[in-house]
This record gives sequence, structure tokens and C-alpha cells, in this order.
Amino acid sequence: MSATAAYRAGAGLVYIACPASIATAMSIKQDCAVVWPFDDGRAAEQILEYASRCDVAVIGPGLSQSPSIVAAVREAIPALEKPFVLDADGLNAFAEHPDLLGRGHASRILTPHPGEAARLLGTSVDAVQKDRRASAIELARRFLSIVVLKGHRTIVSDGTRTAVNRTGNPGMATGGTGDVLAGVIGALIGQGLDPYDAAVLGVHVHGRAGDLAARRLGQVSMMATDVLDELPRAFRSR
Repeated sequence: MSATAAYRAGAGLVYIACPASIATAMSIKQDCAVVWPFDDGRAAEQILEYASRCDVAVIGPGLSQSPSIVAAVREAIPALEKPFVLDADGLNAFAEHPDLLGRGHASRILTPHPGEAARLLGTSVDAVQKDRRASAIELARRFLSIVVLKGHRTIVSDGTRTAVNRTGNPGMATGGTGDVLAGVIGALIGQGLDPYDAAVLGVHVHGRAGDLAARRLGQVSMMATDVLDELPRAFRSR
């Protein structure tokens, strides 16, 4: 879904890096993206090689938390030289060692939901939700990142600038919508937008697509693929 969302958001060519054991299945499932397999023993090395050929990397959606993958992500992130979006299991790889997340020089966008944010900050979900703005700012400053704290009124912060999104609806609280968001933001960065601007615009358009889907289908029946389908209309709307 992240790959398809990236195409819907204007990416010219999208690659999916995945374990070699599932590369065939991914190739069958994907119509447009190119699949790049990596081996367990050389995952970090190969991920870095693949990333070097791209304008931006999106790491996390569908990744899994297997020990070998977690180790590869922890090794690769500090060495990345291209901007990247870190989502889902990419963030979970640092839950026990958050100090490693701020290493490296590449621009990074973290897209945690409140649970992931709480783990990175070493606090509770209630504490994060009690002051979402302060939590997003703290995450951005601690990990030298742009942070997209997802949820009702998603917050984007780089530690200095902070934006509160006004699009979106409760029907988007369903599996896969975060993967769509990560792909959209990645594609916008790949087209030359400043990472903070890409995050703010990506969150807005993603929420707008969710609102269009809710208008068409109702919030109860919405799925992440419905948000994908509405991205073209969301980009055309004002």
C-alpha cells in the first residue's frame, strides 16, 4: 500500500525492498513497483545499496519484527545518506534502544501513532495524549527529526515549527492507513519538497482522501484501500 500510495502521490518509480523469501509473492501482488530482494545475512548492506539509488526511502510498513530485520534496520538507519520516512515496524525496531534513532545525518520523518510515541519517549499513551503538541515537539528535538504524531488532529513538528492537521475522520482508524500516509510523504519528498512541507502537505492530502472516502462510503465501512482510491481526487481538490 505504501508503494501504491507513493505512485498516487506522484512518484515516478517505486521500488519495494523485501526479504528474498517473499520476493516472488510481492512481484505477483504489485503491478507497478519493482521488487528488490535482500538476504537475511546482508539485509542492512543491501538496503543501504538500494537506498543509494533512490531519492528517498520509506522504511517500516510490512517489515515485521523478526530479530534479523530489527538488527538490519538499527544498522542501516544511522548510515543512510538519503532522506527517509520511518514508520510502523521501522519505529518498533528502536523501541528498546531509542538512543540509536537520532544517529546519522540524513533528514528523517518519524510517523508514530500514540503507542509508538510513548515507547520512544519512555512514557505512557495517556501522557502522550494529554499533551500531543508537547509530545511531538519533544520527539522531534530528542531524535533530530520531523515528527508526524498521528491521531485525531495529527501534529507535525520539527521541534521549532508545529502544524495541526484539520482533515481526516475516525473512519481512518483502520489497518493500513498509516502505510498509505508514509508512501504519500515519501513521494512528496522525492519530488523535491522540503521534508517538513512534505509532511504537512502529505498529512493534509491523506486526511482529505479519507474525508472523500467517508463521504462516498460512510466511516464504518472504510478501508485503507479506499483512502488510496481517493488520493487522485484529494490532490485535485482545493
